[in-house]
Amino acid sequence: MVLPAHNEVQSLKRAAEETMDFLKRMGRDFEVVIAEDGSTDGTAQLAENIAASDPRIKCICHGDRLGRGRALTEAFKRSEGSVLVYMDVDLATELRFLEPLIEAVVEGYDMATGSRALPQSRVSRSMKRGVASLMYNSFVRLMLGSDIHDHQCGFKAFRRGSLFKVLDKVRANHWFWDTEVLVLASRSGLSIKEIPVVWREGENTKVNLSSDLVEMGFQVLKLCWRLDVMGARV
Repeated sequence: MVLPAHNEVQSLKRAAEETMDFLKRMGRDFEVVIAEDGSTDGTAQLAENIAASDPRIKCICHGDRLGRGRALTEAFKRSEGSVLVYMDVDLATELRFLEPLIEAVVEGYDMATGSRALPQSRVSRSMKRGVASLMYNSFVRLMLGSDIHDHQCGFKAFRRGSLFKVLDKVRANHWFWDTEVLVLASRSGLSIKEIPVVWREGENTKVNLSSDLVEMGFQVLKLCWRLDVMGARV
């Protein structure tokens, strides 16, 4: 389990404790990796203290900001286990959905992702963010031919070998990482399952709707150019 953390001093301890408690109850072998990414608010020191409290917790700290996507890539490369998982530390997705997420991969899927766009999902967020998400995912589906309904939910599980088939081809360093992983995986013929979730918008979200949405839209066009115009191999 990877927990990406940039300036999460208010959320990290709770997220680590509740994640550990849930994983213990699942009864599987596990490790928790805190992927600290150039924080300036004391998150790195807190992450090291949390890691020192339990041998199953590991901290990977970066003095300079890598970006969320690159920090996840580095953490997965240094993780162990046959099923690799990550979730955002704001715990926007209820932890009880970890079990069906992981079980989907254990039972045969290459990847599983939480989806806020399925009819069975229950989502609490502002109308502005809901419309932005709908527009973004529709744009991805149109431009990149994706069958996924929600590319950006920070709640994903991967079969280790399947993720590593595409990981080194992912160029996104920040928010677009999730979308690029799923699109490359789909185009490689890997199986992906969307899991309905209960999701509540975090109070301290790091996403800037104006600048980040524009940047991610630009990233969609770049990936479309790379794959469909230039014919890059996946």
